[in-house]
Amino acid sequence: MKSYENRTITGADELLFVKQKEAILLLLELVPSFKSGLFDFSEPGKIDLEGFMEKNYHYNVQMQRFAYLTGRSLATFKRDFEKIFNKPPSRWLQQRRLQEAYYLIKEQGKTPSDVYLGLGFEDLSHFSFVFKKNYGVAPSKL
Repeated sequence: MKSYENRTITGADELLFVKQKEAILLLLELVPSFKSGLFDFSEPGKIDLEGFMEKNYHYNVQMQRFAYLTGRSLATFKRDFEKIFNKPPSRWLQQRRLQEAYYLIKEQGKTPSDVYLGLGFEDLSHFSFVFKKNYGVAPSKL
């Protein structure tokens, strides 16, 4: 490549471009796993917010920690979050946790005291209050 870079003849730039393209294609043929690294145009340092939150919504973590773990400032985290989920992170977290609680209680036969801590709620009374407010029935009555 160096020899093509230092040429001052007409068409050297085009030839260098073709040679670079050829080198990339050969590299991808030899090591196909490089494709994800060479052609990842997402913002550096940021991870997939939607996938991360779906896997980690049940942890009782402050919003600033979620932002840090996804490679974002708090303001950027909130802005990116609303673009993806169309609601603020705190509201989405509560709704997602309540959906999971409903499933665990109704379908799996678990008790409210079995599920509230594992879904990120700090105490049983708060969990019961927001559950009843959301579903119109106390979790113990399901």
